[in-house]
Amino acid sequence: MSETTLENRVATLEKQVAELMKQVLKPPVEKDWRSTIGMFADDPVMREIQEVGRRIREADREQAQRDHS
Repeated sequence: MSETTLENRVATLEKQVAELMKQVLKPPVEKDWRSTIGMFADDPVMREIQEVGRRIREADREQAQRDHS
């Protein structure tokens, strides 16, 4: 078995620390709105929210038509 010198061990540790520092110091990834696409796919609560919103918009349109008639 070969004996590792102190210098070799320190050099190896320095390389490992440098790699770890690269990983830690990477700039944070900015969140993009596109990552939320499909987030609520097949969600029954979201479907209900969309349906209620649609009914509210329809009622608003009907009211606006009556007001301008």
